[in-house]
Amino acid sequence: MSLLDRIPSPKVIGRDFTASIVVFLVAMPLCMGIAVASGMPPEKGILTGIIGGIVVGALAGSPLQVSGPAAGLAVIVFELVRAQGLSALGPILVLAGLIQLVAGIARVGGWFRAISPAVVHGMLAGIGILIVVGQFHVLFDAKPLPSGLENLAAMPARLLGISPTSIAGAELALFVGLLTIAVMLGWERFRPQALRLVPGALIGVVAATLVAWGFGLGVAHVEVPESIAAAITLPGADMFARWLDPTVIGAAIAIAFIASAETLLSAAAVDRMHDGVRTNYNKELRAQGIGNLLCGAVGALPMTGVIVRSSANVQAGATTRLSAILHGVWILGFVALLPWLLREIPMAALGAVLVVTGWRLVNLHHARHLFHHYGMLPAAIWAVTLVLVVAEDLLTGVLVGLALSLLELIPNARRLRLKVDQHSDDEGHTIRLTGTATFVTLPKLSDTLEAAPHGARVRLELSNLAAVDHSCAELLKDWLQRRRAAGNDVELSGATGKMAALAA
Repeated sequence: MSLLDRIPSPKVIGRDFTASIVVFLVAMPLCMGIAVASGMPPEKGILTGIIGGIVVGALAGSPLQVSGPAAGLAVIVFELVRAQGLSALGPILVLAGLIQLVAGIARVGGWFRAISPAVVHGMLAGIGILIVVGQFHVLFDAKPLPSGLENLAAMPARLLGISPTSIAGAELALFVGLLTIAVMLGWERFRPQALRLVPGALIGVVAATLVAWGFGLGVAHVEVPESIAAAITLPGADMFARWLDPTVIGAAIAIAFIASAETLLSAAAVDRMHDGVRTNYNKELRAQGIGNLLCGAVGALPMTGVIVRSSANVQAGATTRLSAILHGVWILGFVALLPWLLREIPMAALGAVLVVTGWRLVNLHHARHLFHHYGMLPAAIWAVTLVLVVAEDLLTGVLVGLALSLLELIPNARRLRLKVDQHSDDEGHTIRLTGTATFVTLPKLSDTLEAAPHGARVRLELSNLAAVDHSCAELLKDWLQRRRAAGNDVELSGATGKMAALAA
């Protein structure tokens, strides 16, 4: 392929340019809001958004995925900053980035996809609850308390402390927050079709900012430095010494694991949204490692691939990685040229955006789906993970959820092997599965399915498949839907039970 062939056409560049503006508008309020939810200054989230767009966007193995600060890590960062101080975050992120980079080089990216969907969605639901109960207090211009249970217990007193006849700071802040939520949800419900790509979060924050500025409301505002360079905090001379601290090592491993899992699962979801280049999971993991290493080096928030910004990117018509890179350029240009505008944004408006974002992470539909299609155990894994994330901490919830996932192996403990036979002939491509499909064999199954030739008729022979757990069943269902949506003919032979129902 010549260099000329690699240059995108003007049409492609135009679509990516437009998509980058949409993603920029989605990302700006979320970058700042997630930083606030993490107990960090808003500019730290902006730095992560810039690195996630320009650097990771250029290196990513998932071209249409957009990286930046994620709500999924806000809780663990809040706890780390509270327990170990802001100075510890840089060394932790540099080490976490190195772990991700080494994992990508060692080609273990595919194994993160084997994590049970029940654990992932239970973790995200727990994080969503923690964000809601924490940012609830930000709606009153107050700081969140150290733990989720404390935030939850303090909510009634916060509400009872409101005076219906008072116009003090807390009441004004609550008004601004509720206005943001109302405008945000109202826009998403009633926006005209021509403006469907304009995000509700942006409209809500703009409306709240205009009201607070126009009426001179005495509420807390975002504090940002005069220049983005002033937000950079380099690690101290004791960075390598901190790596000898077991708590720092544990935190780095936790961030690397959770960020990698969220990124690669998000990448898999993005792949289901388009028919373009598929994700190279190991390359994506390496890119995320470099991104988090740089975030640690400049004192920013950790990053992941983020499904909200990525789905906006796909829906806006992006076709290459150029849109993700440009969105990072727009963030950099905005904060470099218009920092005074950011300082007009009320803190309660950002808290309101995070309340809505957190609430949407609590996906009860997924729990019902697990129970109705796969029985009590996956639903129980979801619930236990959620409860422990809220009541204890993020890492405890995930580890217990993963341990409970091992119970799914017990009925098939003597036959965990999955054998794959495939061949092509004049009638198409045949894949025959023999044995048991569990999350242990999911990477092998995923690689086989993704390697199936496009444009050819595929016959999936399942008569010798003794059992399939919910992780592999979801993988097969998503693959079937994507193949059929692309117009490829897929035939399932020998499917029984849950697989026959899902295939239908």
